Amino acid sequence: MTDAPEVRAFWEALGLPGLMDLHVHFLPPNIQRAVWAVFDEAGPKIGRPWPIRYRQSHEERVALLREFGVRAFPTHPYAHKPGVASYLNDWSREFAATAPDILRSATFYPEPEAASYVAEGIADGVRMFKIHLQVGEFVADDPLLDPVWGVLEDAGTPVTVHAGSGPVGNAFTGPDSVARLLRRFPRLCLVIAHMGAPEYDDFLVLAETYANVHLDTTMVFTDFFDEGGAYPAEPPAAVGGPPGRRCCSARTSRPFPTRTTTRLTGLARLDLGDDWLRDVCWHNAVRLLQTP
Repeated sequence: MTDAPEVRAFWEALGLPGLMDLHVHFLPPNIQRAVWAVFDEAGPKIGRPWPIRYRQSHEERVALLREFGVRAFPTHPYAHKPGVASYLNDWSREFAATAPDILRSATFYPEPEAASYVAEGIADGVRMFKIHLQVGEFVADDPLLDPVWGVLEDAGTPVTVHAGSGPVGNAFTGPDSVARLLRRFPRLCLVIAHMGAPEYDDFLVLAETYANVHLDTTMVFTDFFDEGGAYPAEPPAAVGGPPGRRCCSARTSRPFPTRTTTRLTGLARLDLGDDWLRDVCWHNAVRLLQTP
């Protein structure tokens, strides 16, 4: 039994037509199994037990998203080494072609051919990109990515960036390389995964400074996440200010251990009002996907 009735009751009470979830992962089956294995082992890149809540087949998870009332969602592949991005992007293109509610997504990696396949992807209908600095072990302003960021800045295509040091930081995580990147490409449309946990304050400053920087609330404000990356007790009200109006909620992603209703009620507990919840759960994502 799923928590779909509770999820639907949540957005129906807000008068929304459903939910927009911009942090969902669908990966090729061989890579999906490898990612799940990393979480199962709770090794050095995870650092703690991390049970996978939604370990169904791709078809079952798509059906579950629809049962929840999610109207659009990406595949969000992310490359972990050179030469993998094109394979992931080809698979994601084929998967997105199977249903209209799957947002065409792609990834890139610091490699000489990246600017070419990113430009081709945008021209071919890619709606969002995803990169993961911890997993890929590169900084956001790697020189090989300069032409990529130029293409993305001009196109206005959103890029979800896992840059925060959670769950386990390394030499490539944290806000510094993203801050350097934005100083050079200030018009970039970035979505900071997990609100940049645990460096929330630093990424909130970036969202306040740059009009196209957004924060995704994936897993934040849940008991599970608070054990290792709690949002500070004082600043949550700032999330309701201008940068907070650019928060995008996410609920039903790949290895997240908490129930979908837990993530939604965590947002509601902030007591920032129904309009804020409507923005986070629907309107912000709609506006983001309409840019430029």
